[in-house]
Amino acid sequence: MRRSRALARRIGGALADACGGGARRRGVDARLGVGHRCRCRRRRRCCDRDHRRRPAPRARRAVVRRRLLVVAVATAVTLLVGCAAHDPSASPAPAGSAAQPRPISDLDVLEDPRSYEGPSTAVLPDAAIVPVVDEPAQSLPTTALSHDLGGVSEVTVDDTSRVVAMDLAGSLAATVWGLGFGDSLVGRDVSTVFPGVEDLPVVTTGGHTVSSEAVIALRPTLVITDGSIGPRDVVEQLRDVGIPVVFVENEASFAGAQQLARDVAAVFGAPAAGEALAVRIGDEVDRARADIAAVTPVSDADRLRMVFLYLRGTAGVYYLFGEESGADEIIRALGGVDVAGELGWDGMRPLTDEAMVAANPDLILVMSGGIESVGGVDGLLASKPAIAITTAGAHRRFVDMADGQILSFGPRSAEVLEALARAVYAPTAS
Repeated sequence: MRRSRALARRIGGALADACGGGARRRGVDARLGVGHRCRCRRRRRCCDRDHRRRPAPRARRAVVRRRLLVVAVATAVTLLVGCAAHDPSASPAPAGSAAQPRPISDLDVLEDPRSYEGPSTAVLPDAAIVPVVDEPAQSLPTTALSHDLGGVSEVTVDDTSRVVAMDLAGSLAATVWGLGFGDSLVGRDVSTVFPGVEDLPVVTTGGHTVSSEAVIALRPTLVITDGSIGPRDVVEQLRDVGIPVVFVENEASFAGAQQLARDVAAVFGAPAAGEALAVRIGDEVDRARADIAAVTPVSDADRLRMVFLYLRGTAGVYYLFGEESGADEIIRALGGVDVAGELGWDGMRPLTDEAMVAANPDLILVMSGGIESVGGVDGLLASKPAIAITTAGAHRRFVDMADGQILSFGPRSAEVLEALARAVYAPTAS
């Protein structure tokens, strides 16, 4: 547990150094028209933006150490997103064609994935999260369990008409949308970038710091978070002014995404929708895994040896992600060999030359913003000779994906897997 706490502090320090401290605060009062009467469908919120119909929205932890590890990893996962996105009006990251891509089993895949040379980028289709139901049944008031650091407490939820769901990865808002409660969202964190939330005001400054003024100005009837975003006293201040705040657990895994769907639905008093979304996530991930398995080598000796590197060149941050980071789940689902797991690497640790040489991966997964921060593939190989002499370095075999997507577990997990698989096994397919 001591090591996990130290890890959380270390990542927090890197966050502050990389982002250059807190960004200036931006008021959001102007976004709320005084005396405005909401005419949204179902009258779920008041806002000053166009009320045309928007596009259709597409276990408990017993060990404190594991919770701290998840928080530390989540912090690192979205560091680049936070540092790069000081503008609260930032729109979603660029995506691909609106047309749904073909399954990888229908594409011309590489005959020998280990021999391919050159980088590739995984891109999600430009499509909104589809809700599991359009009008989820609710039973309010309900008593929600809040997993505070000091223990589990009960929170009474009797109004979900104006909700702020915030975390470092954007998974909570995506889950709320997937449950069918997208119309209740009135604000977002900077990592929430899926289509349909572009006009929601951002309640974080500096990318990762919650602005209590921004949240309070939105007059939320409920705040849902997972403890990965703060500072803590700011979130507690929301409770002090009478806003119900529920802390849910959020594990970086496919199973964690399913449980998150159930837990968030319970907060809304809609357990049936939660179970339906959990089942859908599981079914979609299983289908994606099966589709990927059909094109991956059968023999372990022929499978791609993969690692995930977290890079922040401007801050001199280079980490290798291991077990329980979420990267291990992604690599295994892609049919790769989790080299960090072979080395006994848990969580995330600073990258060393010795570890990189020992790993000798065939392919390296990175965040798009991360590889850009080190000057691209050329810049990374020039600054890190230990990476350059690996098989992946020699072949320039890097696969990047948008920072807020590659390790975000939620309603789009299957799409993330499929996009990564296309970049890994069919990089030249149209």
